[in-house]
Amino acid sequence: MTTPSIANNAYQLAAKLQQQARTVEESAPDRTSVDFGQMVKEAVDTVVDKGQQADAQAIGMIEGKTGVVDVVTAVAETEMALETMVAVRDRVISAYEEIMRMPI
Repeated sequence: MTTPSIANNAYQLAAKLQQQARTVEESAPDRTSVDFGQMVKEAVDTVVDKGQQADAQAIGMIEGKTGVVDVVTAVAETEMALETMVAVRDRVISAYEEIMRMPI
């Protein structure tokens, strides 16, 4: 497994998200226009894309076009993206449960 490539992809994803946040801030100075649902959809789409890339790499290995290292790297990236998504989901659920426990 190539850890530098995984880290590089994570940094590129973080930079992309940061650039998108800047674009949203510049285009809409009021923070009410930020769409949380759209951000979640993009994150889920990223995880799905990683899974499809891993599938393509696995098929490429079966066909003899891709090496084992590329397949393992793609699967590791997919696993990391999925674990991140699950961690975010758990935090959102935890926050929701805490809000529901607040007295009115």
